Amino acid sequence: MRQRLPWLQHPFPLLLYLEWVLLGIAMLAAIPTPFRSRRPGMFRMAAEGWGAEPFILGIFLCIIAIGILGLWLPHQKSQLQKILFTALGFGLCWLTLLSGGLGGNSFPALLLIVVVRACLLFDWNGRLVTALLAFGSFLLRLLLGIRRFLDPDLARPERMPRHLSPDQVQSAVINLTLNSALLFGLVLVFVLLMVGAILTERQSRDHLTLANDRLRRYALLIENQATLQERNRIAREIHDSVGHALTAQSIQLENVAVWLPEDVNRAQQHLQKARGLGKEALQNVRQSVATMRQPPLQGQSFDDAVKKLVQEFERNTGIDTTMQIQADEGLPADIAIALYRIVQEAMTNIAKHSQATQVSLNLSENARELELIIEDNGQGFDPTQNTTGFGLQSMRERTEALGGLFYLSSHPGQGCRLHLNIPQGGRVS
Repeated sequence: MRQRLPWLQHPFPLLLYLEWVLLGIAMLAAIPTPFRSRRPGMFRMAAEGWGAEPFILGIFLCIIAIGILGLWLPHQKSQLQKILFTALGFGLCWLTLLSGGLGGNSFPALLLIVVVRACLLFDWNGRLVTALLAFGSFLLRLLLGIRRFLDPDLARPERMPRHLSPDQVQSAVINLTLNSALLFGLVLVFVLLMVGAILTERQSRDHLTLANDRLRRYALLIENQATLQERNRIAREIHDSVGHALTAQSIQLENVAVWLPEDVNRAQQHLQKARGLGKEALQNVRQSVATMRQPPLQGQSFDDAVKKLVQEFERNTGIDTTMQIQADEGLPADIAIALYRIVQEAMTNIAKHSQATQVSLNLSENARELELIIEDNGQGFDPTQNTTGFGLQSMRERTEALGGLFYLSSHPGQGCRLHLNIPQGGRVS
């Protein structure tokens, strides 16, 4: 497999391009020009050629070495290796300066390169220390440079402007030095802030990517959990309805086999019961499949969907049902679907287990919450002995997912009452 080129492995290509720009500036600053050669005592490129400055090759080699060094930043290395890497950068900068000639002109750009790389390797404390070292190095270079003007023993008369007095020359040099130091300090601050902003933006992007990955995994987990719950519901549905009917049918068929030789009429009665149980099992299967395939609201409003559900419940069970809905028609889709499923599950439980003759359903709304109450006059049960039912668990989970409260009140022979309080603005999590 083809490996990526070293410079393509840089974590921040924009900062790598910035380093190249600074390296280019350092190169240009170290190249002698005819303008510089006209200065007394300076390198005369046109007259003497490259051999006139024996250290010019060393300057360019140091600049190239600094450039190549940045292609392998020690991101995953120890703190000591990072410090040695930064120290090597400072060493190459000073080697460029000490090579003589125009190496001092390249010194500030090379220091900025070292600071940029340090920002990628260290935290803010390390970055500030590196910036202070770079600023101190620049000040030291300035102080060494102005000694020729401030020290009478080192000053050269031919370099002094003839129309200025020595005091005026010293004042101008000091002002120029202070301005240069201030300008370099501002550039350092700008570099620190710019690189810090780039790093912060990258970290925010990485955190966002990580959060999206976690949300994606969480959504997949929720989907798998919902699939498992639906699978459990179908299994329990088959066990409670179809399984019960088929078991009873099997008993009736065994009775048919027992009574057929002795009492044909009685055998026919058991056979008729077996047929009825078979039809009941088939109806339960069809109802379960229709419930799974049917969209919750079928494009209807919540009121219309619940009314249709109640009418179908009355038609199938013969249980008298009263319904009162006092809520806005513009319920959010997630809340409407969840409430519809809760009502549907409650009606299913009443039809299967309650043996009720009357059911009441009331939904009201105020500024703070929605309140849903479903009551029946059936045989009731002891909630402490019936805590594993999937229907009750499903209704409780849907209510809690909306941020609501689920209450169940029932006693044997006294019916059952469901009471839900759902805060306004609740959402399914």
